[in-house]
Amino acid sequence: MSHPTHTAPHTPHTRHAPHLGTGGTCTLVGAGPGDPELLTLKALKAIQAATVLLVDDLVSDAIVAHASPTARIVYVGKRGGCKSTPQAFIEKLMLMAVNEGENVVRLKGGDPFIFGRGGEEVEHLRAAGVPVTVINGITAGLAGLTSLGAPLTHREHAHGVVFVTGHAKPGDAGTDWRQLAATARDAKLTLVIYMGVSGAATIEQELLTGLPASTPVAIIQHASLPHQRHAVTTLGALHATITREGLTSPSVIVVGDVVRGVALASHDAAAQPLLARRAS
Repeated sequence: MSHPTHTAPHTPHTRHAPHLGTGGTCTLVGAGPGDPELLTLKALKAIQAATVLLVDDLVSDAIVAHASPTARIVYVGKRGGCKSTPQAFIEKLMLMAVNEGENVVRLKGGDPFIFGRGGEEVEHLRAAGVPVTVINGITAGLAGLTSLGAPLTHREHAHGVVFVTGHAKPGDAGTDWRQLAATARDAKLTLVIYMGVSGAATIEQELLTGLPASTPVAIIQHASLPHQRHAVTTLGALHATITREGLTSPSVIVVGDVVRGVALASHDAAAQPLLARRAS
């Protein structure tokens, strides 16, 4: 759902010296998965110092509340399946505000460089001669499984982790799930799939060509927020579980033996579906 643009009178301050040739500054800030207590100190300081904030759809109100009362806040939502602000328009807004001498913060859910189009925005700004600072945030794939008390890597179960998108841009063939499944099996990798709920049936079918149907899976919706929900199941029941439990975007899907500990902790050694609110 799109948000209205909220504009408040503001006066540029001088906490940051302006860059030569632009008059303002630009910082891409990772807001983390949603819980404001998971913001880094550096991110918090940047939000408080901003005169203009361009805010993604998945950034919680509790995080935006840390902005200065004189800051201009513009919501530029981007969410799969919903009407989104065009990327070109967002980049144009960023450049305009910097050239007007503003201290611009582009506030993104999770981390700007993990499926947040941060790389595209940095390239665009640098091409226009605008230096950019990037402040990392905790990505939902990490926060989600951590909230269930499980790691993404483990010496006994996973030697590495792969972050992958389940949503390909138009005209792109997308992820080779069969190849990824074989690699995950042979190299003992955890798979963290973003934006994969809508394509879960295909992802399940393709991953089953290389991974056992009994492979543990967790689906975490609204990671780190008070209304977080999750289900623990198996790869062979991934799509059926998502459908039955009504799990929707934004969710992350974690595939691998590291999830087995969540099922055991839930007294569910067979890894059958389990739905719960946010883990304590």
